Amino acid sequence: MTGKTIYELRVGDTAFFEKTITDEDVILFAGVSGDMNPVHIDETYAKQSIFKGRICHGGLVSALFSTVLGTTLPGNGTIYLSQSSKFVSPVYLNDTIKAMVEVVEIIESRNRVIFKTTAINQHEQVVIVGEATVMPPKCD
Repeated sequence: MTGKTIYELRVGDTAFFEKTITDEDVILFAGVSGDMNPVHIDETYAKQSIFKGRICHGGLVSALFSTVLGTTLPGNGTIYLSQSSKFVSPVYLNDTIKAMVEVVEIIESRNRVIFKTTAINQHEQVVIVGEATVMPPKCD
């Protein structure tokens, strides 16, 4: 099944993906990315940091936007072209993150869609704000 084409999208369309970030997620991401910063993987070190505990990699949380864009809106066949992210608040292990996207601009002549991207935790605190540009699937 193909996702929505540029002609099926409207400014204001929204979608989201929600996930609880586990210790296993952080360890796996550290292994895949090579980012072994102790604030992510060492509880003793992290307790002495400004965060007072382990935090999730910003890149892991930001990757949740890819899940929404590639599977829901626009969906299958979408090409993710760019992402800007501002990390507003830390994400701790066992936080539940809701990654949300909203269509803010449609550039029909270039088959591009710009999305506002926002991630919040279970306390409705914003943790990431940004913008993504995608190329939705072509019409058949």
